[in-house]
Amino acid sequence: MRKLKVALQQRVVPEYRVPFLEKLANLPQIDLCVFSGSPHPREMIQTPTTPPDFDYTIGKNWHFFDHKLYFCIQPGLKKWLREKAPQIVIMEANPRYLSSRFVLPELKNKRIGLIGWGLGVPKHDGRPSSLRGLFRSNFLLQFDAIIAYSHTGRQQYIQSGIPAEKVVVAANATAARPTNPPPDRGVGYRNGQPVVLFVGRIQSRKKVDTLIRVCSRIDPAIRPKLWIVGEGSALPGLRSVAEKYFPETKFWGAQFGNDLNSIFAQADLFVLPGTGGLAIQEAMASALPVIVAEGDGTQSNLVNEETGWLVPPNDEEALLSILQTALHDPSRLRKMGTAAYRKVAEEVNIDQMAAVFTETILRVAQQKERI
Repeated sequence: MRKLKVALQQRVVPEYRVPFLEKLANLPQIDLCVFSGSPHPREMIQTPTTPPDFDYTIGKNWHFFDHKLYFCIQPGLKKWLREKAPQIVIMEANPRYLSSRFVLPELKNKRIGLIGWGLGVPKHDGRPSSLRGLFRSNFLLQFDAIIAYSHTGRQQYIQSGIPAEKVVVAANATAARPTNPPPDRGVGYRNGQPVVLFVGRIQSRKKVDTLIRVCSRIDPAIRPKLWIVGEGSALPGLRSVAEKYFPETKFWGAQFGNDLNSIFAQADLFVLPGTGGLAIQEAMASALPVIVAEGDGTQSNLVNEETGWLVPPNDEEALLSILQTALHDPSRLRKMGTAAYRKVAEEVNIDQMAAVFTETILRVAQQKERI
């Protein structure tokens, strides 16, 4: 079978997305090329520091306004697509990226297969949301298929008018299927005291200060050690919070490779009280149950009653209640850790994600009679 020429557009390619794109690029059915721009400096998105193993073009992003009024123009996108002459185009399914909207009619006229890829459809209040929804639906309906990050996102696309048969789910994975067996932690806590772990870039949106305050309020009989791994702009302030509320908090700084794996293996529970959190899948690959704040719906791919807990965002009392419940029962934590490992080994990993993308690409190509 000859390879299909696939062009994939992203506003930004973060460092964590590179392993997935390299996996996709190395599949025998696909000849992949990727286009993206650079993040806004305020976004603090880590982009690749070394050239990735795929055809990668870094163009320009023109950023306009912020938050609800934000939109982006990628001035080199149309020229790049004409030069690459793909058979399939995968784009972020976001109408705020105006260059994507402008090139869609030309791509459709050329009978190029179009696949959207996105989080879902955000909800807005008030009359302007009706116009917003109409523009978004018209944009989304131009795609031959849509790949959603999560089942929540899939339902949002369907509710916005996209036929259900057009929408599939590729769980938003950031890590490969684990190859090592899960660590053996035994039945109880090491030295009789649980270890609660946070790993990630130290930013205010991660709400690690909330975790510090909550740990100081846990029943003394099960009060944990709190380990924080990472660097970031909010670290000095976080150290001040720890000194005031929970001085025994241990800050490890940035850790990688075997050193980080050793820390994961010694922990009993991973907690992310805020948004983001690429380390969730790493924690689960180390057979750790997780407590994660509810967010954009992608958390539901990973976290359920078997693998951990979803906590309402910005709810310190709810986090305290869940943490105390979790730490009272180490045998339950071990069972949940086993289920967490199984989840990322079997369901949420870049291998499975690439398989869904490949299946969707081939299906759309067949619809366009290009195979």
